[in-house]
Amino acid sequence: MSIMGDSHDAFHRGTAPIFALLTDDQTRRLAELRGDPELIVRLESLAAKANEGDLSEEERAEYEAYIEANNLLAALQAEARFRLSGGEF
Repeated sequence: MSIMGDSHDAFHRGTAPIFALLTDDQTRRLAELRGDPELIVRLESLAAKANEGDLSEEERAEYEAYIEANNLLAALQAEARFRLSGGEF
Protein backbone atom coordinates (compact mmCIF):
# COMPACT_ATOMS: atom_id res chain seq x y z
CA MET A 1 0.00 0.00 0.00
CA SER A 2 1.15 3.55 -0.65
CA ILE A 3 2.02 6.10 2.02
CA MET A 4 -1.16 8.01 1.07
CA GLY A 5 -3.25 4.87 1.43
CA ASP A 6 -1.64 4.12 4.78
CA SER A 7 -2.42 7.62 6.05
CA HIS A 8 -6.03 7.36 4.90
CA ASP A 9 -6.40 3.99 6.62
CA ALA A 10 -4.86 5.46 9.77
CA PHE A 11 -7.30 8.37 9.70
CA HIS A 12 -10.28 6.03 9.24
CA ARG A 13 -9.09 3.83 12.09
CA GLY A 14 -8.34 6.84 14.28
CA THR A 15 -11.84 8.24 13.84
CA ALA A 16 -13.58 4.87 14.21
CA PRO A 17 -14.19 5.30 17.98
CA ILE A 18 -15.98 8.59 17.33
CA PHE A 19 -18.21 7.12 14.64
CA ALA A 20 -18.91 4.04 16.75
CA LEU A 21 -20.78 6.41 19.09
CA LEU A 22 -23.00 7.75 16.31
CA THR A 23 -26.06 6.24 14.73
CA ASP A 24 -26.41 6.31 10.95
CA ASP A 25 -28.83 9.22 11.32
CA GLN A 26 -26.37 11.17 13.47
CA THR A 27 -23.59 10.48 10.98
CA ARG A 28 -25.82 11.75 8.17
CA ARG A 29 -26.70 14.87 10.16
CA LEU A 30 -22.99 15.51 10.79
CA ALA A 31 -22.25 15.16 7.07
CA GLU A 32 -25.00 17.67 6.25
CA LEU A 33 -24.24 20.17 9.03
CA ARG A 34 -23.98 23.77 7.85
CA GLY A 35 -22.52 26.77 9.58
CA ASP A 36 -24.46 29.29 11.62
CA PRO A 37 -25.17 32.32 9.38
CA GLU A 38 -24.09 34.77 12.10
CA LEU A 39 -20.82 32.91 12.56
CA ILE A 40 -20.20 32.93 8.81
CA VAL A 41 -20.60 36.72 8.79
CA ARG A 42 -18.15 37.01 11.71
CA LEU A 43 -15.63 34.76 9.95
CA GLU A 44 -15.88 36.80 6.76
CA SER A 45 -15.27 39.97 8.76
CA LEU A 46 -12.24 38.49 10.51
CA ALA A 47 -10.91 37.12 7.21
CA ALA A 48 -11.17 40.54 5.58
CA LYS A 49 -9.35 42.15 8.49
CA ALA A 50 -6.70 39.41 8.39
CA ASN A 51 -6.12 40.00 4.69
CA GLU A 52 -5.59 43.69 5.42
CA GLY A 53 -3.32 42.97 8.39
CA ASP A 54 -5.74 44.73 10.75
CA LEU A 55 -6.52 42.00 13.30
CA SER A 56 -6.00 42.75 16.98
CA GLU A 57 -4.34 40.02 19.06
CA GLU A 58 -7.76 39.01 20.45
CA GLU A 59 -9.26 38.87 16.95
CA ARG A 60 -6.32 36.82 15.67
CA ALA A 61 -6.78 34.30 18.49
CA GLU A 62 -10.53 34.16 17.80
CA TYR A 63 -9.96 33.73 14.06
CA GLU A 64 -7.38 30.98 14.56
CA ALA A 65 -9.74 29.13 16.92
CA TYR A 66 -12.51 29.29 14.30
CA ILE A 67 -10.10 27.97 11.68
CA GLU A 68 -9.10 25.06 13.94
CA ALA A 69 -12.74 24.23 14.66
CA ASN A 70 -13.58 24.47 10.97
CA ASN A 71 -10.72 22.15 10.05
CA LEU A 72 -11.88 19.59 12.62
CA LEU A 73 -15.47 19.80 11.42
CA ALA A 74 -14.41 19.47 7.77
CA ALA A 75 -12.37 16.35 8.56
CA LEU A 76 -15.22 14.78 10.51
CA GLN A 77 -17.71 15.61 7.78
CA ALA A 78 -15.45 14.10 5.12
CA GLU A 79 -15.18 10.94 7.22
CA ALA A 80 -18.96 10.89 7.75
CA ARG A 81 -19.53 11.14 4.00
CA PHE A 82 -16.98 8.40 3.39
CA ARG A 83 -18.70 6.09 5.84
CA LEU A 84 -22.18 6.88 4.49
CA SER A 85 -21.00 6.08 0.96
CA GLY A 86 -20.02 2.60 2.11
CA GLY A 87 -16.32 3.34 1.97
CA GLU A 88 -14.06 0.65 3.34
CA PHE A 89 -10.66 0.93 4.93
